Amino acid sequence: MARYLGPKLKLSRRVGVPIADIPKHTAKGQLVPAGMHGYRGRRLRDYGVRLNEKQKLRFHYNVLEKQFRRYIAEAARGTGNTGVSLMQLLERRLDNVVRRTGMARTIWAARQIVAHGHVLVNGRKVDRPSYSVKVGDVITLKPKIQKLVRENMESMGGLEVPGWLDFNPAELTVRVVAIPSIDQIPFDINANLIVEFYR
Repeated sequence: MARYLGPKLKLSRRVGVPIADIPKHTAKGQLVPAGMHGYRGRRLRDYGVRLNEKQKLRFHYNVLEKQFRRYIAEAARGTGNTGVSLMQLLERRLDNVVRRTGMARTIWAARQIVAHGHVLVNGRKVDRPSYSVKVGDVITLKPKIQKLVRENMESMGGLEVPGWLDFNPAELTVRVVAIPSIDQIPFDINANLIVEFYR
């Protein structure tokens, strides 16, 4: 499989923004290019700017290129703004919902929790990280993983759960109450540049 297994901080450095909300990625000076003086790159042209925006989004949601193209095609088929639809599709991924509630520290940890079969959607086991949640879905965890999840939540501190999710930390249940709006996505990205990249 073509999934990137190397150091994740390199991905943050490559696109110039932290792709995970952990101190390793967000600490001051971490996003400076490697080397004694740092690489003083040339100014990006139009293609490079659009490519960089696309890579930011791909790395943030841990999606491969082929899968990302499918999301673009699905967003283009729907009505409304393609960029907004794309962001909503990515935000509704099951591994992302686990990450947004603070049950996992990073998207990679969330993906592992889902892939190992610890997550139940409406009482049924779902082990596909790309599963798209719908309004009204209730996400719960198997008892075996709950201790680890509580430790993750304590280490995350004051994480703010987005308004489109209703999270009960005592019972570790999440209810999807709405479709996420573009202002509820805590990641600064220009989705229109990504759509232009694929045209």
